[in-house]
Amino acid sequence: MGLKGKEYRNLLEPMTEELVGMTRWARETGARIVVLFEGRDTAGKGGAIRAVRDKLNPRQCRTVALGKPTDDERGQWYFQRYIQHLPTAGEIVLFDRSWYNRAGVEQVMGFADERQVAAFLEQAPVFEKLLTDDGIHLFKYWLTTDQDRQEKRLLERLDDPLKRWKLSPIDLAARGKYDAYTEARETMLRATHTDNAPWTLVDFNDQKRGRLTLIRDLLDRLPDLHVAPPEIEFPDLGREPKAESYSVIEPIDNFPV
Repeated sequence: MGLKGKEYRNLLEPMTEELVGMTRWARETGARIVVLFEGRDTAGKGGAIRAVRDKLNPRQCRTVALGKPTDDERGQWYFQRYIQHLPTAGEIVLFDRSWYNRAGVEQVMGFADERQVAAFLEQAPVFEKLLTDDGIHLFKYWLTTDQDRQEKRLLERLDDPLKRWKLSPIDLAARGKYDAYTEARETMLRATHTDNAPWTLVDFNDQKRGRLTLIRDLLDRLPDLHVAPPEIEFPDLGREPKAESYSVIEPIDNFPV
């Protein structure tokens, strides 16, 4: 049985406070945090990212969701365009899909050949070890979804004009390649699940429970995050606050139906 909205929010709220504490800890210690969100289309990556960063300072916690590479980027070392988005001291970066595109959609849909995929699977663990050896906290999450649940969500996108933009030609073409994506994922996990950068698979058939599980795991794997919030002086103005001195549009109480 799925969580009701109120129950979900009540469970999420204390973890959101911990996430805010994570940003204070990162700023205080200069920590660099990278979180990869991977999974099939409709798995719930965007919702999970929103749940993590909803109350965080967008100048400190940012999302990276890259489009298809440009002609210049296609001529670069594959990891090159991702490096420029890595965090500096005190920052948190959430990747909505990442360099693992090469082992997933690019492989299955024929955008990368066997040689390119093999090179990626060999280089990715080396690349990630360089990141973690330099002190970056790297977390890799794969959001799992059954095919029937994926189909249901794709149909919801098709029927909802506010979500239809999410239904790309690639999503439609990938519908018949569920097994191919599974095979590609298993190969990727075997090659890139390492001690310094392990994968964590989270069940996202129930997206609310999945978000809570992912956030709890992320918080539990970080060091002690307790950094007391700064004291903020808030002196009395010594006078009554003033109203705006220019014309203001009044809020509408009753919108026409």
